[in-house]
Amino acid sequence: MKTINLERQTVRELNQALHDQAIECTEREWEVLDPKGQHNIACGLDQNISVDIKGHAGYYCAGMNKKAHITVHGNVGQGVAENMMSGMVRVKGDASQAAGATAHGGLLVIEGNAGARCGISMKGADIVVKGDIGHMSCFMGQAGALVVCGNAGDALGDSLYETHIYVKGTVKSLGADCIAKEMRDEHIDELTALLNRAGVDEDPSAFTRYGSARQLYNFKVDNASAY
Repeated sequence: MKTINLERQTVRELNQALHDQAIECTEREWEVLDPKGQHNIACGLDQNISVDIKGHAGYYCAGMNKKAHITVHGNVGQGVAENMMSGMVRVKGDASQAAGATAHGGLLVIEGNAGARCGISMKGADIVVKGDIGHMSCFMGQAGALVVCGNAGDALGDSLYETHIYVKGTVKSLGADCIAKEMRDEHIDELTALLNRAGVDEDPSAFTRYGSARQLYNFKVDNASAY
């Protein structure tokens, strides 16, 4: 295992060393010590490597991730796993707003709570949150799935496209064009697989599914105030 201490080396040096693995992979397992909330840690990775961040991370940790498996043993700031393409990002603590924003693929697991706009404009990634999520989560969610084992804040799924949303707890309010939907066998199967991948022990039948009512796909003058 390669260990980098961010008290002695810079985030730029860390990221460059990780990026170099895409050219020639010399080390599959990495450990990052003393992150102390610094921003942009382990961004833009493009290799099947494992990165353990031992502490809290700041903004955009694991952003643009591709192939790598990144674990943060603490909390993260805004935009964790933003624009992730593949791989897996796991946060052992809480996440600030915009977790998994615009993510195209891969799996993001947040073992604590997530702030506002979790999964905003997600485009195919899967996000599993063991705690609660904040307001405007999954706004304009296009594809993938958002699983919430706790409660959801205001305007869940506002202007939603085809992301599947599963919530075990209560939802403060639904956003424009987001409605509760029937939980069919295929959705139980999908949710079961997601919970298993995330390592979360929950009963899939205890969740409610939410999705798009598909009334905002095309402009209708009667809905002008909702756009």
